[in-house]
Amino acid sequence: MTGGRDLDALLRNMKPEMRPGIFVFCTIPTEQPIPAALSLLLTFREQEGTTLVIPREEAEAAGLRYAFASCLITLTVHSALDAVGFLAAITARLAAAGISVNAVSAFHHDHLFVPVDRADEAMAILQEMSGAKHQ
Repeated sequence: MTGGRDLDALLRNMKPEMRPGIFVFCTIPTEQPIPAALSLLLTFREQEGTTLVIPREEAEAAGLRYAFASCLITLTVHSALDAVGFLAAITARLAAAGISVNAVSAFHHDHLFVPVDRADEAMAILQEMSGAKHQ
């Protein structure tokens, strides 16, 4: 199934959904194995180490240091990996409101990690952006 590329259609149909829980970003040395007990949401290997995005309670239970306690908002529209401007429009709007965002594009959807204390505001902005495109 091919994802959408039309910016107006993507914005109109993005239907943001907030996933339950609080997620955090951790890093472990590249050569260190990833603990099997973790429920990994995301891993990314960089030269400096492996980034893990996991539920906060799991990081705390494993004794991992973490940063950026965040809520996860999934944009449920199926966007193409080569869609142009979709995340740029969204992140620019959130930036204008002073909301930081770590965006991740996966095969089917785009996902936004936003600060826990700004998550409801981010959802409201995304819903407004989607609704504004209906007019």
